[in-house]
Amino acid sequence: MAQRIVVDPITRIEGHLRIDAEVDGGKITRAWSSGQMWRGIEVILKGRDPRDAWLFTQRICGVCTTVHAIASVRAVENALGMEIPLNAQYIRNLVVALHTLHDHIVHFYVLSALDWVDVVSALKADIRKTVKLAESLSDWPNNSYDRFKQVQQKVQAIVDSGQLGPFANGYWGHPAMKLPPEANLMAVSHYLEALDYQRKADQAIAIISGKNPHIQNMCVGGVTAAINPDNEATLNVERLYFVKQLTSEVRDFIQKVYLPDVIAIGALYSDWLRYGSGVTNYLAVPDMPLDTRGTEFDLPGGTIMAGDLGSVKPFKSFDDPYFEKNVKECIARAWYDGNWTRHPYEEETVPAYTDFQDDGKYSWIKAPRFMGEPMQVGPLAQVLTGYAQGHELCKKYVDYALDQVSSIARTRVDSSALHSTPGRHLGRAIRAAILADLALKHWQLLVDNIAKGDLEIFNPPVFPRGQQQGFGFHEAPRGTLSHWIVIEDGKIKNYQCVVPSTWNAGPRDDKGKEGPYEASLLENPVADPERPLEVLRTVHSFDPCIACAVHMVTPAGNELSSVQAMKLG
Repeated sequence: MAQRIVVDPITRIEGHLRIDAEVDGGKITRAWSSGQMWRGIEVILKGRDPRDAWLFTQRICGVCTTVHAIASVRAVENALGMEIPLNAQYIRNLVVALHTLHDHIVHFYVLSALDWVDVVSALKADIRKTVKLAESLSDWPNNSYDRFKQVQQKVQAIVDSGQLGPFANGYWGHPAMKLPPEANLMAVSHYLEALDYQRKADQAIAIISGKNPHIQNMCVGGVTAAINPDNEATLNVERLYFVKQLTSEVRDFIQKVYLPDVIAIGALYSDWLRYGSGVTNYLAVPDMPLDTRGTEFDLPGGTIMAGDLGSVKPFKSFDDPYFEKNVKECIARAWYDGNWTRHPYEEETVPAYTDFQDDGKYSWIKAPRFMGEPMQVGPLAQVLTGYAQGHELCKKYVDYALDQVSSIARTRVDSSALHSTPGRHLGRAIRAAILADLALKHWQLLVDNIAKGDLEIFNPPVFPRGQQQGFGFHEAPRGTLSHWIVIEDGKIKNYQCVVPSTWNAGPRDDKGKEGPYEASLLENPVADPERPLEVLRTVHSFDPCIACAVHMVTPAGNELSSVQAMKLG
């Protein structure tokens, strides 16, 4: 007899997300993904100056701030046919790379690692065996006996206090938790270190951008971060080298801790490489531009259909018609007025709420489609499209990671294993390693260009009479983000944001095709419907970011979550 599980809200994400699932025979047979809040930024922007849009759109979210700023200015620049100075491109590239490094570290350790790591089990770990395990993965200096003993004592003190803090309300002892105690102790130690290294990435962003979140140095036409190597009030030599130092430290953590941890957990949970594939159409856009018009990139993009790497078709520029013409959104199952599928230039945003309807409308999230098909976006999509195109860094890190997983799991694992819940985590860690390398490369490109005497950072935009339309894309931490703008007589006539978590968390479309969250949950095991850890594992692997929201709870923990298990006749 089928059971209905309702997890509302999904925690350890940004925003309000509800997941419904039917479980039969210990597996999920149907699923619904429902965004529980309305964004509405598009309506606020109508009639405003296009140069102000980036300031508003980065307030969509308290996490994904930088990404909306960059997509917004690119959309306006695209509509006006603008080029921006090389220095501005390199500075933007540094900012988005550092933002991504911060975001990927936080996602794995703070938001999702506790789906796989049993913190309390770390108390049973043999410290010497923990050292041996950690040293087999990397030469990270903090993988020492003294460090692991200190962390174990800290966990014991937290447990003895009865106040678990960030480790409260975990599914400790759940039958799906299978890491040995030594792996759990290593992971907890690295969890605590991750808090320091994500801060270093944030600090580097703030040096360049004035603050974070909600950066201050973006503008249509370039950046406002004035460059003068000898002026204390500008982006000077001292500040640039401090950014390099911080970035280098973060890269070391990613390559010696984050990536090895994800490899180890993926190998130790190798049975999960069979679960969570869902939609295997992949979409990623190119980024880290190397020229003033956005026709050369250090990160590749494109599409892959039905998981076939041989089907890869690249996007080649910021103006690529293959991207521009094929993005549409469907509202057949979303709480908006009508039942249409439209291109973003032609969309409207008119809310029309109903109750949750299994076979009707059940989400505030629209259903984006590319050439009529659902697409999975995110780090895995970019890594796979790059790997399929022979991108050097993608091949380097994918091959390394798969070799390491194969060695630990003692069975050959190839790229097909990436179509899975652990595969999304591995794709994210690989992308972090790639971007850590590219951040330092683009730092050097910026410094070399300044050394030539080029200090330009801005080209002024000109808004002609009449109507212009354009789109700006960015490969954000959670995947393909695009902003679409229609300008009339210098004012915003229409604005739409098609965001990564819309692609992934969207509901069914008018043809009944599930979105990626929904499809990825099908056939997932559920050991205990009252504690649906496996649902969280797969949903968290996408790194959901639904919209800006603040969750408020009492000290006693009231209103933390609602999990229901209901028998269906």
